[in-house]
Amino acid sequence: MTTAKPKLLTADDLLRLYSKGVRGELIRGVLHETMPAGVKHGKIAMQLGSKFVTHVVPAGLGHVFGSDSGVLLERNPDTVREPDLAYVSAERLPLDADVDGYCPVAPDLVVEIKSPSDSEREVDDKATMWLSHGVRIALVINPETETIRVRQPDLPAIVLAMDDMLDLGEVLPGFSCSVREILGN
Repeated sequence: MTTAKPKLLTADDLLRLYSKGVRGELIRGVLHETMPAGVKHGKIAMQLGSKFVTHVVPAGLGHVFGSDSGVLLERNPDTVREPDLAYVSAERLPLDADVDGYCPVAPDLVVEIKSPSDSEREVDDKATMWLSHGVRIALVINPETETIRVRQPDLPAIVLAMDDMLDLGEVLPGFSCSVREILGN
C-alpha cells in the first residue's frame, strides 16, 4: 500500500492562505498553523519592538518587523518562518527596498518569545534554526523565568536576568536596555 505524499505548499500559497484567515509557517513546504500566544507575549514583543524602532528608524540602520511579516529562508521546498521580532540591517536589505511578500533575506537579529504552549526545547530549536540560516543574534525570551538567552553562532549562550543589561554590540550598535524594561510589568 502506498501513501500519497502531501502536496507541498509554496511561499505564495502561504500568502494566499493568510488572506483567507489561515495563519502559520511553512517548514520545507509543510504548513504548521500557529495560534495567538496571549497578552503577556504580545506585550513583551511590543515593549522590545518599540525600543528597536526608536533606535533603528531615526538612525536609518535598517528595518524592524513583527511576526506577521514572515521571512523566506528556503526555496524548493519553501520555508517561511515568523520570528516574534526581527531586525534586518540596511546592508542586508536596503532602506528603499520595496518588498511585496516575505522578507527575502535572513535577519541580523531575531527574537523568539516562549509562549505558554512552547517547551524550552522548541524555542531553543527555533533559535538554532535561525542561526543556521545566517542570523547573527537570536534572543530567546522566557517570561516564566524572566530571562533572555542571547544566542550567537559558535558562542555559548548568555543568560540575562532582570537586573542585567541587554547590549546587542555590533549587530545593533548603540542599543542597550535593561531586561527589566522588556519583561517588567
